[in-house]
Amino acid sequence: MQRSLEQRMAIKFCVKLEKSAAETIPMLKKAFGVDCLSDRQIFRWHKAFVEGREDYNDENRAGRPSTSSSDDNVKRVRDLLNTDRRLSVRLISETLDITKTIVHEIVSESSEARAKINKT
Repeated sequence: MQRSLEQRMAIKFCVKLEKSAAETIPMLKKAFGVDCLSDRQIFRWHKAFVEGREDYNDENRAGRPSTSSSDDNVKRVRDLLNTDRRLSVRLISETLDITKTIVHEIVSESSEARAKINKT
């Protein structure tokens, strides 16, 4: 993260010196070596600074995507499993329109919880 910030500052500096993106790329590659941004990213940032962008910080993002293992989906999976314990993860996934990984996570967690209850 810090390295890409430094590189964006360097790109902004090159823009202020009226260097083209093609001139900027070899300078960045020499300065940052293997940690250098891709050519495409250098062109993207160069263009943004030429068009008047002043901030070299990255844009805000929404954050981590939410998972589908909400309370509602957990209840739906458990209700379906209560009707037939022999259902496969794939079949549950297709029936409820939830990804297989999420269904597997829900089923695994409920299995672990049952095992803890049975031990006590």
